[in-house]
Amino acid sequence: QVQLVESGGGLVQPGGSLRLSCAASGFTFASSWMYWVRQAPGKGLEWVSHINAANGDTFYADSVKGRFTISRDNAENTMYLQMNSLKFEDTALYYCASSSYEYWGQGTQVTVSS
Repeated sequence: QVQLVESGGGLVQPGGSLRLSCAASGFTFASSWMYWVRQAPGKGLEWVSHINAANGDTFYADSVKGRFTISRDNAENTMYLQMNSLKFEDTALYYCASSSYEYWGQGTQVTVSS
């Protein structure tokens, strides 16, 4: 049974940091491109970042480039998103997803507020 479980969300002030985790099971994580996608209140899904399976190449949306860092630990079947210099507009439900967006987690809420 495939499972993706996000954690690490919370309430943070502008300029603060959070580290999201995505624990995967039930599929070959090491060979799967992995994605972070977010949905802000009242808006559609927005791709945030993804990481290549083979060589760990990383890609970011312009809105988060230079502030967020995606990484993975294939030994632990876990992906991370380090989020620094958080802004109000980063408030969203953050999802992780597997290759081709086949599998999704339930999401973890990030709220940036003063």
